[in-house]
Amino acid sequence: MTTVLRYPYEAITETTDYLQIAIKKYVAGGLPTPANPSSRRRIGKATNVGATASSVAELVDDGIILLPMPSNIQDSNSVGYGDDTINSYASMAIGAVNEVIMMDPKDAPKKIDEIFGNKGILTSVIKDEDAIRAINRVFASQAINVFGGNISPDQLLARSTGRIFNPNMELLFNNVTLRTFRFSFKMTPRDENESLQIKSIVRSFKRNMAPKVYQNAAFLETPNIFELTYRKGNTDHPFLNKFKQCALTDMSVNYTGENVYATYADGTPVSIIMDLTFKELVPIYDSDYDKDDKGNKVSGSDLTYKRNGGTEGVGY
Repeated sequence: MTTVLRYPYEAITETTDYLQIAIKKYVAGGLPTPANPSSRRRIGKATNVGATASSVAELVDDGIILLPMPSNIQDSNSVGYGDDTINSYASMAIGAVNEVIMMDPKDAPKKIDEIFGNKGILTSVIKDEDAIRAINRVFASQAINVFGGNISPDQLLARSTGRIFNPNMELLFNNVTLRTFRFSFKMTPRDENESLQIKSIVRSFKRNMAPKVYQNAAFLETPNIFELTYRKGNTDHPFLNKFKQCALTDMSVNYTGENVYATYADGTPVSIIMDLTFKELVPIYDSDYDKDDKGNKVSGSDLTYKRNGGTEGVGY
């Protein structure tokens, strides 16, 4: 039976806002196969359509922890972009080669001759005097570097002609990112029940973030994973952001929350500050905004689901 731990130790009503953290066993997504190329896709919670085995994995014994709303609630979405350059001649060569790669093999020899032959496209371009001079300086810079000159073709061109290759700079998408969430909870037990709950909560986080020893320590298994949800009563919060499955990457506990050592008679500190850092296991994709919590199809301009009991809010 799954145990529910909570602080503060009081009843939750339909108007109570809190952070729910469900702890589940990690299940590897597996490697993609031709029959199932998306086998590694990890959607999020079990309510999501297409959830993987890891999404619907069973809760651990101390699998649900309820905590008060953090004092600093925020999310940050980002993607990776980087500068990219390519000069006109390289671009033309790449386009020509790519055209050959994509065509039928039996037609390739003829096309190669059209592009690179005596009257081909690239051959005619290279006959341009400026292009020939630029190419000559490329080879010249390589020759200079043999003697430790460490000079680039653009540097040589700039010094000799005052020109450089047009880099045709462009900002290109090059990576995805994983979101990190940091929370701080100050807990001050008011009675024995809350003291036991706080002790169990701290121990549960520590135990479930730890790697598991497998087969006489020959291997280590992935720690359990955490599903975070902002809640209002018995439903998901109607506005705040959602989370994908997370790993608890860092945890620190300050047992002297008032900057002085003070305990009750049973040794429980009078104030504890617990800091948690979670990191999502997978990035955010556009498809994560296609459905509400009930699996109903929505779009960016369709807000009617909010009036029909949906709790999608701002999404991820």
